[in-house]
Amino acid sequence: MAVGVQKRPQGPFWPLGSIVVVTPGTPVAITSLVDPTGVNNPNTATSTSSDEYTRRCNEIIIQGMKSNAGSGLTNNTGNIYVIVKGGTAAGGSDNRTDTGAIYLTVPAGTTAVIAASPLNRNVFTPYNLFIDADNANDAAQVSLLIQ
Repeated sequence: MAVGVQKRPQGPFWPLGSIVVVTPGTPVAITSLVDPTGVNNPNTATSTSSDEYTRRCNEIIIQGMKSNAGSGLTNNTGNIYVIVKGGTAAGGSDNRTDTGAIYLTVPAGTTAVIAASPLNRNVFTPYNLFIDADNANDAAQVSLLIQ
């Protein structure tokens, strides 16, 4: 069964898909399926193939679940970690073993929501978040809410 990847960031809903961690300790960008080369990443120089505006969202929804061989989702074996990279200059590993890089832990079968404050209308760029896992082939089902 083919897996769909939605590359239409207009919103209000944008499923990024199932982000699979093949090797624990090697975080995977939550945008890895929708922009694998990081063309629209605001942390890199723009190019002629970049969109006029960077991707941004008001909410990120992360579920600790993985694909069940084409028949829906099943709970992960272990935890999923939402990682913010950038601590390697201070000696950090920027993965699940680096508590200075862990933004959020999502236990197996649960859902976490990262939401902006509605009063000041903050937005996030999904390019700053990565997923790591305790076990190989655990995944995060990730969706964005765009306003």
